[in-house]
Amino acid sequence: MFIVSLTYISNLEEVDKILPLHVEYLKTQYEKGNFIASGRRIPRVGGIILSKLDKIEKLKKVLNDDPFKINNLAKYEIEEFIPSMTSEEFKNLKEE
Repeated sequence: MFIVSLTYISNLEEVDKILPLHVEYLKTQYEKGNFIASGRRIPRVGGIILSKLDKIEKLKKVLNDDPFKINNLAKYEIEEFIPSMTSEEFKNLKEE
């Protein structure tokens, strides 16, 4: 699993102009099974995406299609995370 932390590198006015395109991009990635969760960071300085893609190279390719990246509005930090324990509701995320 990968945790993607987006940090805006532009003002929120510019981010908000592209936000509808970013939301459509996210919906497409959910439909493809590439993302499992996403949302805003608080305070609103960026967002978080969780992905169960198996290779970082695949994830980077997917992230290159994000309108925030295309329009140079955010930087991306990717961390690999291997869930070894979860609550019952998230047992499908656990890796053996």
